[in-house]
Amino acid sequence: MPDRGLRHPSGVLDLRAGLDWWDTWRGQPAAALAEVVEHYWRVRWDTRGREPYAQQTLSNASVHLCAERGNSRIQGVVTGRFTRLLSGRGRVFGIKFRPAGFRPFLGSPVAVLTDRTIPVRAVFGREGDAYVRRVLALDADESMALAADAFLLERLPPLDPTASEVNRIVALIVSERAITRVDHVVERAGVGKRTLQRLFHEYVGVSPKWVIRRYRLHEAAQRLAEDPGLGLADLALDLGYSDQAHFARDFRSVVGRPPAAYMRAAAVTYPASAPPGRRAPGGTSSCAAADGRSREG
Repeated sequence: MPDRGLRHPSGVLDLRAGLDWWDTWRGQPAAALAEVVEHYWRVRWDTRGREPYAQQTLSNASVHLCAERGNSRIQGVVTGRFTRLLSGRGRVFGIKFRPAGFRPFLGSPVAVLTDRTIPVRAVFGREGDAYVRRVLALDADESMALAADAFLLERLPPLDPTASEVNRIVALIVSERAITRVDHVVERAGVGKRTLQRLFHEYVGVSPKWVIRRYRLHEAAQRLAEDPGLGLADLALDLGYSDQAHFARDFRSVVGRPPAAYMRAAAVTYPASAPPGRRAPGGTSSCAAADGRSREG
């Protein structure tokens, strides 16, 4: 299950510094799960003999099912910035669902999970706890991914056309930089604004406006890290902001630092290839920042 090599923003802040403290892996699900699962991911760290490391993350618009010893959970979309203190030795294996992919499993509006974690058994019963035990007993990433495939395929709900449509709309927001307002989504998707708001509340757990803003800020963080000479005024314009000051306020309110300060600190955080034995994280999430954590913003 190789990494597809996708390099869209993952929301991991200060990635280059983080790669000195943890490593990550990403794999694809079985083809039959493509409508509900984005990918699988694994984060592993060992800070023994060193000071703990605080990793900050901006969540994507996805629910995650996380298997971690003593802290397995289902994590809803996190609307703020998460900080996880990585200490000792640990590992998390996660299932990143597509933006609307968890709604068919949950059977109710996904908004109830926003900024919350719940036990795996709350949705999947004792079988969910058994799945977590199986995953935690495995060592190889590919073996954990196969266990996740088997678990989800056994309880895969019927195809939900609405979920597929919402996934398409979120993909449109992510891929088209020109979409900077909800009205743009309405025009391109051909869905009324009230209907769009209702669908996102039920299937994604956050508003269309939040999704637009979050992915534009992901892009901003990535571009600032990749290009230390990037002009902030040009970046603000590219991202649909009316002026640089508005962009800087928005960025600081979510990331916690002004864009210029982030650019200086991050340097190049999305290398073309990760250091040996590591991969640039397309799936690291707030789930990996959900223990010993603080939610900010």
